[in-house]
Amino acid sequence: MKLTQIRNATLLLEYAGTRFLIDPMLADKEAWEGFPGTARSHLRNPLVALPLPVETLLDVDAVIVTHTHRDHWDEAASALIPKAMQIYTQNERDAALLRRQGFTRVEPLQESNLIAGTSVTKTDGQHGSDAAYAIPEMAAFLGDACGLVFQHPDEKNLYIAGDTIWVDAYAHSLARWQPDVVVLNAGFAQVDNIGAIIMGKEDVLRTAQALPQATIVASHMEAVNHCLLSRAELREYVNAHGIADRVAIPADGESCHF
Repeated sequence: MKLTQIRNATLLLEYAGTRFLIDPMLADKEAWEGFPGTARSHLRNPLVALPLPVETLLDVDAVIVTHTHRDHWDEAASALIPKAMQIYTQNERDAALLRRQGFTRVEPLQESNLIAGTSVTKTDGQHGSDAAYAIPEMAAFLGDACGLVFQHPDEKNLYIAGDTIWVDAYAHSLARWQPDVVVLNAGFAQVDNIGAIIMGKEDVLRTAQALPQATIVASHMEAVNHCLLSRAELREYVNAHGIADRVAIPADGESCHF
């Protein structure tokens, strides 16, 4: 398995001979405004440029979109990805959106899927607190987001948790799948008045404690305005808690091999 951190939640995954592009945000640096109603909304997104040419990112067998928030599926992705690319979405609603954008090979993920010999299981999460979802307009803004478990006899089990906070569904996925590698969207994104909508450094530690055998890969950091946890702060934190040897904090463009 080769997992390349591209930018934000965008990942390039080479797994059992299949190349996946996950959650493509392909815009040029500072192409669009910050998310309104979030921390540091005066900053323009993406905060940083892509580390690799778009042509390299599109040399894949399939794209998986865990949800269609702009920092996981943006206008540039819609414009640059070939319309005949095989794309998988979390549900039929997102699939219908991409079809309206002109894509012709879009399939919603089922709970269990077999893609080129690899088992891909869709997992649940929660993109914010219960209190946030109790506010109708916030529930509509946050929507749904899924995680992904990849399994193949020749590879380690990989769990990409997606945009979620620590909730029972996430803990259940850890216990059920016992992944060898866990990718956490760990940037601690903050929305005004409701707090974090993805994981933070304490969740990295809690995951390490729940799965002592697993390696954790920190993603979704330092690329959009409302993500406040830096790589430097996370590195200091995992060092202080004695788990640095089990937590990878890749730079944009850096690959991890498992």
